[in-house]
Amino acid sequence: MKTLDMHVSMALNHYGQKLEAHFGADVLSYIGAIPPAFLSQFLESVERLVIHHEKAKQQNPKRIVVVLTTSGGVVEAVEKMVEIIRHHFDEVFFVVPESAMSAGTIWCMSGDKIYMDYSSSLGPIDPQVAGQDGRFVPALGYIDKVNDFIDRSKTNDLTPAEYMMLKGLDLGVLRRYEQARDLSISLLKQWLVKYKFKDWSVHRTTNSGAPVTDEEKAARAEAIALQLSDNKLWHSHGRMIGIDTLRRILKLEIEDYSTIADLRYDIRTYSGLLSDYLEKLGLPMMIHNTRIS
Repeated sequence: MKTLDMHVSMALNHYGQKLEAHFGADVLSYIGAIPPAFLSQFLESVERLVIHHEKAKQQNPKRIVVVLTTSGGVVEAVEKMVEIIRHHFDEVFFVVPESAMSAGTIWCMSGDKIYMDYSSSLGPIDPQVAGQDGRFVPALGYIDKVNDFIDRSKTNDLTPAEYMMLKGLDLGVLRRYEQARDLSISLLKQWLVKYKFKDWSVHRTTNSGAPVTDEEKAARAEAIALQLSDNKLWHSHGRMIGIDTLRRILKLEIEDYSTIADLRYDIRTYSGLLSDYLEKLGLPMMIHNTRIS
């Protein structure tokens, strides 16, 4: 088994190095959920990478590529991860080999660039919040159902069971869900304007050639945030939103590597090895970099 682990590690480093050469940057892969419990491990990984450059007397490239695969997590954890990584790096690119859902989508929106191919997916920004039983639940689904109960109560259209559920509602819990939703939208708007839109200086379609104002950037970011948080548009917390939909409906600029065969192969092989290795070890999350792993 040790021999197998050694060969997997060698293969991961090989493909990781190929991606580093392609992007001219450090590559840090994150696979798994995003709860607050993993923050210390993420912080340690980023700092070890920076310290490696210092010890090797190498200049920090100030650019990092995050290869991200996640089903989502807690938006407060994402906010801290962005603060950590932006403290050390000026440019952050995200590569999504498979899917980065919910809080993972919010994290991607903090990047200067997002790389996807035709099979990659982001998701609605429906934050995960710990319920009364300790399990994480999608906040937007809870809020939508409560609002549906309230609307129907105005016309006396609730069943007795639904009335009892509404009557027993914990307003503190509901407020926590609303705060998670509002924080997700606020962070996405802030990060899009600050990072993703920083080089957006002129219009390319409507009013082609006209300068883009800060107000227009803020308005576009708000529109994207509201669309991604609209359950009536996506209908499902687990909806997988592909690159064509992101470009067509959200008007979001995505770097498409679908036609770059060698890069697509390296990303898929690297990501697939990480997924298989994570499953083999039975771990909830893994962070990989060629210099620290």
